[in-house]
Amino acid sequence: MKFYKIIAIITALLMVPFANAQSHLLPDVPEGAQAVSLFGEALSMPAPSEKVLENLMAAKAVYDADPMDADNIIWYGRRVAYTGDFRRAILVFSEGIRKHPTDARMYRHRGHRYITIREFDRAIEDYEIAATLIKGTEDKIEPDGAPNPAGIPVTSTHGNIYYHLGLAYYLKHDFENSLRVYRMGQNLKLNDDNTASTGHWIYMNLRRLGRDVEAAASLENIIADMNIIEVHNYHKLDMFYKGDVPEEEVLNADPNVPSGASITYGVANWFFYNGQQEKAYDLMEKFIKQVHGDHSAISLPK
Repeated sequence: MKFYKIIAIITALLMVPFANAQSHLLPDVPEGAQAVSLFGEALSMPAPSEKVLENLMAAKAVYDADPMDADNIIWYGRRVAYTGDFRRAILVFSEGIRKHPTDARMYRHRGHRYITIREFDRAIEDYEIAATLIKGTEDKIEPDGAPNPAGIPVTSTHGNIYYHLGLAYYLKHDFENSLRVYRMGQNLKLNDDNTASTGHWIYMNLRRLGRDVEAAASLENIIADMNIIEVHNYHKLDMFYKGDVPEEEVLNADPNVPSGASITYGVANWFFYNGQQEKAYDLMEKFIKQVHGDHSAISLPK
């Protein structure tokens, strides 16, 4: 067995004795909250829909029939998260890590929910373990819990590990590591969606690092005629960065939907990079007030 995989297994096993301790796995938050925002405000979720609860009940029944099965644990955890109970989902995936300490998917999904509750350091720890465990393994398309309109999954296990690890580093303002990981994700050459989404974050990291010429060159593989199934938002931003989509078009994005929110954030950053700080701050202030109001809602990523 390769040395790096042995190290990952040892690291995973060292976590097992602590897995039952909620205090180790979850931060303290106000009663009824899922997380505390970067503004210091308690974050909660609205009640889930009947359909979401039905999906959870079905996943729980399958899990109860065989609670050792890795896929059953993963889908149970994912369905719990879709109800907005991210903290409970983290406990489910922690159970999965106890039972399957070398299954990278457990760390991938727990790390995702650590990002959701703003625990970026914990997410990075999980994703670095996952990234080590997948070395030398076959990548597989990951089934969607919330399918796109075409019903075609566009992400993979390896791609999601690199994508969310890159995001966690970015949110910590560790742009060098974020850039490194997003390049690994783009090098998978999974599909045009992968190229466009990682291209956006590669560009953003390079601009934050002041490497503007390199940032412009990084978009050479982005063209108008791409087979985009899901990430039309990132493709539009990439084309905006290239100067092929007018400013007024991206400014019309609706920040109340996830795709529009990502466009608004990308455009605000573009203003910031290009010395238009006042426009950047105005746009972000408008975005925060419009989407989060009193900051009591927490976003629900896929």
